Amino acid sequence: TCMSPAQLQSCLKLLIPPGACHLLNSSTVYANNEVNLDEVDIYGFDYDYTLALYSNALNPLIYNTARTFLIEHFKYPEAIRKYDYIPNFAVRGLHYDIQKGLLMKIDAFHYIQPGTVYRGLSPVPDEEVLQLYGGTYHVPLQQDSGFYGKVRHIGPKVKQFMDIFSIPEMTLMAVANDFFITNDIEYDPLHLFKDVSEAIGMVHLKGYMYKWIMQDLDKFILRGEETDAVLHRLVSHGKKLFLITNSPFSFVDKGMTHMVGKNWRDFFDVVIVQADKPHFFTDCIKPFRRLDGNGDLRWEKINSLDKGQIYKQGNLFDFLRLTGWRGSKVLYFGDHLYSDLADLMLRHGWRTGAIVPELEQETRVVSTSRYALNLTWLQALTGLMERLQVHRDPESVQILQEWQKEREELRVMTKNMFNPHFGSIFRTCHNPTYFSRRLCRFSDIYMASLSCLLNYDLTYTFYPRRTPLQHEAPLWMDQLCTGCRKTPFLEEMSQIR
Repeated sequence: TCMSPAQLQSCLKLLIPPGACHLLNSSTVYANNEVNLDEVDIYGFDYDYTLALYSNALNPLIYNTARTFLIEHFKYPEAIRKYDYIPNFAVRGLHYDIQKGLLMKIDAFHYIQPGTVYRGLSPVPDEEVLQLYGGTYHVPLQQDSGFYGKVRHIGPKVKQFMDIFSIPEMTLMAVANDFFITNDIEYDPLHLFKDVSEAIGMVHLKGYMYKWIMQDLDKFILRGEETDAVLHRLVSHGKKLFLITNSPFSFVDKGMTHMVGKNWRDFFDVVIVQADKPHFFTDCIKPFRRLDGNGDLRWEKINSLDKGQIYKQGNLFDFLRLTGWRGSKVLYFGDHLYSDLADLMLRHGWRTGAIVPELEQETRVVSTSRYALNLTWLQALTGLMERLQVHRDPESVQILQEWQKEREELRVMTKNMFNPHFGSIFRTCHNPTYFSRRLCRFSDIYMASLSCLLNYDLTYTFYPRRTPLQHEAPLWMDQLCTGCRKTPFLEEMSQIR
């Protein structure tokens, strides 16, 4: 029997548990692994985008300055300057095919999500994508560059696929590709990738980002009072704190003074600046050096890491030897899965917490009734297709084809709710993204900001949601477990914001 859209929507609403759209909130800490905070004695932090959350207003500044370097330093055509920053074009966790000059989203199984491949600023038709990759959406991201699985080597020193962290870098890459393509100018995508990457790097190496932030701390640093509250709470409960950052002391000092006060160093048992992560976690060559009160290097040998002192460079192996802080009693927070968290979890057994600011926008979308209706019908339709496919009569075949078309339309609609070009950073059509897979692999817990910790007692245990595996029956109410209920101290938290 045919139903009108209104009747179908009414039926779908019956399938959605009451209040399901209001269960999620962006102040939740989500668990990939069971973590008992009562067992954690030492809390470590990255600085940039972890202790200090930055406004997206930085992105166009980084983009514009790198674009200028591309034109003036690398002698790219002046006409590229006409391309302004596009705020909502790219999302975190995309891959870039250096050989073909394509930006794309890849799932946890190394398959390209159809409809998410871009050459410059234009989408590449799915048929052409299949042709480019030999009739498949699969890209063999080999791990011979290290266990991170970041790139695929084509030759001795040439890599094909790179996962890019910086939104301004992805946007500038797309813009520069678009310029050469639309103007029919011959170019090598490999040269373009290297030049854009170096131009973005120059913005940081020359200290532009530091200068912008220090000139207007109120504009660029978000939620400083919440960082202050987190540090006060941890110290008041007798926890030891340390900071390991790649940023210089003068920059960190100004930001922390703005957020916490001039005595911010009293919170930390160890402070390490210009650490050169991720090499800090893997090399054992660079020694620690102490900075004096003026920020100048001292020359004495470091035999202990003392509270109140500032140290530069060093390495994790000396850090572990001098502090004795090992294993699961340490919980370290960072925003970059590779540079901050991977080695600590996989090689040293620290607990790790990932800061993922995009969770705020993603949970807002997932909590809407429109998303719930789309997803419910998408899942129901998939179940119907699974059952109907065994029937071979003409009517069933025709219905199955119509359902397949509707399913694809629903997928596109759902994707566009997050980002019209690339969708959610956590999911492809139905699989987790490559980024999601790494997030689960390298972080015990993850959250939108450090302030989410204020919602929980320091004896709280985070339990990962037990969702059924494909061969298991769904015998438990997994949707009502961790991450889907009200956080215990949300009302108290609202007074800080």
